Amino acid sequence: MNICVFCSASDVDAKYTAAAMDLATGIASGGHTLVWGGSDKGTMKVIADAAQSAGGRIVGVTMELLKAAARANADEMLIMPTLGERKAKLLERSDAIVVLPGGLGTLDEITEVLELKKHSLHDKPVVFLNTADFYAGFKVQLERMDAEGFLPRALSHLLFFADTPEDAMRYIETHGS
Repeated sequence: MNICVFCSASDVDAKYTAAAMDLATGIASGGHTLVWGGSDKGTMKVIADAAQSAGGRIVGVTMELLKAAARANADEMLIMPTLGERKAKLLERSDAIVVLPGGLGTLDEITEVLELKKHSLHDKPVVFLNTADFYAGFKVQLERMDAEGFLPRALSHLLFFADTPEDAMRYIETHGS
């Protein structure tokens, strides 16, 4: 299975990178391929390093603007002309999506994926790895949207919040293709 991971290209606290490494190791040791934003910086570098160290295949999808920061030794690196095309290619190349703690780019990527899923334009599992309760506020907001009728599909049909990398992998392996 191709598992796309949205995460940060920033250097972040070890509590986040430790969980990211465990997830990437689980992806690789499970025989899956890591699909990610292609950067060789921050959490993106951490997950690529961990997946490769565990013998996994990695497929990067970056864009022209960011190609200078692309990982040189990826098994495959796709360079898309625009951000929109990059996001579309990440979704196209994945069978499941995991969201790690990240910034605005991560939120941009995942809200587009959720919007497409809301309209049944894909039915891939989407998992938020809620390391150190990073997504607690976002979860509360989504639950309010669901409770107050702003979502046409139940929140449980759109995504899953996992507390550990193992929970994320179990969910994907149970619900993925």
